Amino acid sequence: MPEHGQTQSFDLIVIGGGSGGIATARRAAEYGANVALVAASPLGGTCVNVGCVPKKVMWNASHIREAVDLARDYGFSVDMKGFDWSLLKRKRDAFIKRLNAIYSRNLDMSGVTVIDGYGRFAAPYTVEVGQQSLSAEHIVVATGGQPVVPDIPGAEYGITSDGFFELEQQPAQVLVIGAGYIATELAGVLNGLGSDVTILLRKHTLLRSFDATLRETVMEESQRQGINILTCVHLQELTREDDGKLGLQGGDGEKLGGFDAVIWAVGRQPNTAGLGLETAGILLDEKGFIPTDDYQNTAVPGIYAVGDVTPRVQLTPVAIAAGRKLADRLFGGQQDARLDYDTIASVVFSHPPIGTVGLTEEQAAETWGHDAVKTYQSRFTNMLFALSEHRTPTVVKLVTVGAQEKIVGCHIVGEAADEIIQGFAVAVKMGATKADFDATVAIHPTSAEELVTLR
Repeated sequence: MPEHGQTQSFDLIVIGGGSGGIATARRAAEYGANVALVAASPLGGTCVNVGCVPKKVMWNASHIREAVDLARDYGFSVDMKGFDWSLLKRKRDAFIKRLNAIYSRNLDMSGVTVIDGYGRFAAPYTVEVGQQSLSAEHIVVATGGQPVVPDIPGAEYGITSDGFFELEQQPAQVLVIGAGYIATELAGVLNGLGSDVTILLRKHTLLRSFDATLRETVMEESQRQGINILTCVHLQELTREDDGKLGLQGGDGEKLGGFDAVIWAVGRQPNTAGLGLETAGILLDEKGFIPTDDYQNTAVPGIYAVGDVTPRVQLTPVAIAAGRKLADRLFGGQQDARLDYDTIASVVFSHPPIGTVGLTEEQAAETWGHDAVKTYQSRFTNMLFALSEHRTPTVVKLVTVGAQEKIVGCHIVGEAADEIIQGFAVAVKMGATKADFDATVAIHPTSAEELVTLR
């Protein structure tokens, strides 16, 4: 490292050690660029440490609990002798530490210089990390986001999704506040593992941005599984009661209490504070995100942003793909390389899970008009539940437009929807029509076959 007061030069500086930042740094280094990655948090960012990965572990545990119950209907003699939350947490945390180490080794093998600390702009093309000064012609901001905590009295009594993964013991009575996918997923996991769960919604429904068929199915099934959903509640205050439990006061006089944990899941905000962006000449939008064009360029030449710090789709594979395309353009000679943000598939690990790609029925009607849109839908029971009184529904839906019935939306809710959607996402991305789906011979007996046999 240079002596104190000197500036070390790189071809590329990446601020942020999450999925997008790491992907950008490694791809650029593979092209021969001299790259520095500035990371203040454990490598892997939100996804690996307090997001997708630990969430999926917890969802798997909840799913296994459901499978144990179902096993009895298949003739197995099964006794549920308890569930050790603390053991699961220890094993989950150890798994994440192994992933952190793998990220570190991969960066080292790619020749990326990793600098531990918080980076901030000291000038448009100079980044300070503690006492170190770094410079580069190209700088990528990939600092991700963090959970929002509302500004109300007693908010500090609640925890966010980050705090959920810190819980050493399973809370018996839980209040989840929020209507998005994080609230839906955490509530489903906790309910599946045996907690008594209440969801508080500011409006009428969960998952408002999803197709109506999906959100209605998940909400109905969540309630059937025992989750208490309270709608149209405007929270005024969280309180700690004399017995140590948590309570809430609603704007219309509602009062609830007896909660061991209250989880804030009311949205996420970009990590832009303390970066010195104004020093670099970067202005934020009204929600605090860094605006970029289709090529991840900010308003300042040579400074870019990828991932959740931008007002884009907040998904790990999106950040990775955007970062790699950016590196392809800057250092791989691919001048037109950029991520196409249209038709990106996503999954909600609810109970049952959702898989979706493309437009909702409402969005398609807004774009092409109601008369141009035709939908195909089927609701059925997965054969997995054929021998059980517990009948979790599966719903599949295609949204088509025009005389050729081009498929602009494919939506699934039900067992294995998270796995099924990936293959159909390829077809939708390629511009498949309903006739293309109809010409595909079904695989029987599966849930996926319903998508190629719809009438």
